[in-house]
Amino acid sequence: MRKDIHPEYQEVLFHDTNADVYFLTRSTAKTKATREYEGKEYPYYPLDISSASHPFYTGEQRKTSNEGRVASFNKRFGAFGGRSKAKKTDAE
Repeated sequence: MRKDIHPEYQEVLFHDTNADVYFLTRSTAKTKATREYEGKEYPYYPLDISSASHPFYTGEQRKTSNEGRVASFNKRFGAFGGRSKAKKTDAE
């Protein structure tokens, strides 16, 4: 096996900041920060979302406002639909 081609595989502390849950697992992730966990110092990697906070795994449903999206779409592109219909009726 060739030397010096593999990344360092070490224990890394992952922190889901949304759910405030810590995961200790082995990874090749490079980190600049360290944090103490259960009396030992580990490389620290913060996460925005993980299985502890993702709606698919937690079963929580988040409702989004589709009215705003539809109104925004119609405001931006509503004029295009009106012009194409007018052109078709004039040509026929």
